[in-house]
Amino acid sequence: MRYLLEAVLIVSLIAQVVAIVFAFRLVRKTKYNITWVLLILGSIIISVVIFMQLRFFSGKVDVSPQVLVGISAFSTICISVGVMFAHRMFKYIDRLNRQRALMNRRLLTAVLRAEERSKSLFAKELHDGMGPLLSSAKMSLTALGAARDDVQRDQIVANTTHVIEEAIRSLREISNNMQPQVLRDFGLARGVQNFIDKGVAIHDVKMRFTTNLRNERFDADVEIVVYRVICELINNSLKHSKCSSINMLLRLDDGELLLEYADNGQGFDMREVTDCGMGLSNIASRVNSLNGTFEITGVKGMGMRATVKVDVGGVMR
Repeated sequence: MRYLLEAVLIVSLIAQVVAIVFAFRLVRKTKYNITWVLLILGSIIISVVIFMQLRFFSGKVDVSPQVLVGISAFSTICISVGVMFAHRMFKYIDRLNRQRALMNRRLLTAVLRAEERSKSLFAKELHDGMGPLLSSAKMSLTALGAARDDVQRDQIVANTTHVIEEAIRSLREISNNMQPQVLRDFGLARGVQNFIDKGVAIHDVKMRFTTNLRNERFDADVEIVVYRVICELINNSLKHSKCSSINMLLRLDDGELLLEYADNGQGFDMREVTDCGMGLSNIASRVNSLNGTFEITGVKGMGMRATVKVDVGGVMR
């Protein structure tokens, strides 16, 4: 019986040591470190009690019951308080999960809204741009059959040709708005520079663009998303910030595409901003679609800064 009790105590001591090791690892991984500190302290004290009991059974030490009761009571208090803190920790984790779920719903809503906005814009451009031109071409072709002489036919054919050329030009503009030709042909850096050149030509704002990209090409989704994010940030600054200068850095470093953006506008209060009509949810949803990160900071009267990071190590062409 004695040997059985000693074996049970040894197994218990080993289990306590293993628990202490795991608890030490958890101290650096969670916010509520006091929880694991108390549980570690309680486990160490219990280990001491088990060790003293082993010594007692082997006859090497005489331990008074009062000492064992006192040590056991102290370990119980440590573990009980640790469990109470653990309850707070799990409540904190639940709160984080709810916030994450809410953020995911907001991002999904932003994605759906962006898609609907794109569809509406595309439909409007087709209706207002291509629709009248195609209707005019149809009427011209109908009139061609009723033409009385060659001169009238030639005039109708010329008019129809002009309308068709306008329709082709309109279709190219719509396609370019969906995905710029320069982006498809020359890549991200040239596409961004082309957009900046157009902005500088019509706005009294200094724009500085620095990049280490040369002829690197990325997956089409990466290029169009990063391009749209930059366009959105620039449009936000021009529309909302009343800035006089914009600085952008686009850098490829160890398979990571980094965008650092800043303006010297009026800024905003981060505690008050939700979206502010600035399309921040739209930007975040675009970056999130690439599993990237988007961070934005602003101070009233001191402009804003934004950082976008996207892993492109496996999507370079």
